[in-house]
Amino acid sequence: MQVTLLKSKIHRCAVTGASLHYEGSMTISSDLAEQVGLRPYERILVSNMGNGERFETYVIYGKPGTGTIELNGATAHLGKIGDRLTIMNFGFFTPEEADEHKPRVLVLNEHNHVVRYEGPEVIESNLEVARR
Repeated sequence: MQVTLLKSKIHRCAVTGASLHYEGSMTISSDLAEQVGLRPYERILVSNMGNGERFETYVIYGKPGTGTIELNGATAHLGKIGDRLTIMNFGFFTPEEADEHKPRVLVLNEHNHVVRYEGPEVIESNLEVARR
């Protein structure tokens, strides 16, 4: 048996752009994605705190240190620049793994700078890049 638990979360990030004619996905500054363990093309669940929309898409890495959070393709209709989002990703764990699991969580401010990190091991140099 396996259980599904939160693996990664970027909380309160602000949308910095939207590209309706892009072929889909969400662009996330690679340093932010890496800090919570999100991989390129990994499936994510996104909730928009401003309008209540929830949608699934996948991660595309953006330029590190930029704070980029961009809605691409059809998802561009589900938010606007400045909207605050929660980006989540889930993993499958055995019950034994679940007992020890701690998700990686970033809380960001309105400029997509890291306010707080929760979870196991973070690479400090990446955290410093994200704070700029």
